[in-house]
Amino acid sequence: MNELRNRPIRSFVVRAGRMTDGQSRALDELWPRYGVEYAPAPLDLGALFGREAPRSLEIGFGNGEHLASLARAHPERDYLGIEVHRPGVGHLLMLAAANGSTNLRASQHDAVEVLREQIAPDSLDEVLVLFPDPWHKKRHHKRRLIQPAFVELISSRMKRGGVFRLATDWQAYAEQMLDVINASPSFANLSPTGDWMPRPEERAPTRFEKRGARLGHGVWDLAFVRR
Repeated sequence: MNELRNRPIRSFVVRAGRMTDGQSRALDELWPRYGVEYAPAPLDLGALFGREAPRSLEIGFGNGEHLASLARAHPERDYLGIEVHRPGVGHLLMLAAANGSTNLRASQHDAVEVLREQIAPDSLDEVLVLFPDPWHKKRHHKRRLIQPAFVELISSRMKRGGVFRLATDWQAYAEQMLDVINASPSFANLSPTGDWMPRPEERAPTRFEKRGARLGHGVWDLAFVRR
């Protein structure tokens, strides 16, 4: 994982998206309740959520609708979401408050740094990476999130038996994900055919998934268990 230590290449570009009044208010008023500040020190997740429970992490939660729906449907689990774009974080906070969720927290920071510095080894039961930026131009493939070093970092933060779930609507990226994670000795593919999984019924369609469907894109789901 040394190449992640001082990496000049990031998998995202922070864009100044339009903030609604509600999103701005949520960031001001609800961040103390739901927000997790970045600091280069491990989080005490038990103290953060006030209990010990299965823990799921979603990386790049977009506008937060999927993550909020999971937290509402599974009060027995704790959910931490990471997203760099402020409007999406604000929207998630609005949804969390509207749902009365107590099992949801959000981080607005680079996921690699959060995982590396704030998430202790063997502490996650599930990791979700849904519709990450495909960086479809060949010269930008180095920016893709799913790379061997990142998969190694993910595996080190997961408990044995934890599940790593991914989805994309770009076939070439799906094939890269499959190749990279299949090559990791830390994960075993849960697909009975060694490739794709059925779309999970409980996944609320994300904005990117809806956009892909309008454009006629397919969707490729993957799931791997931590050995």
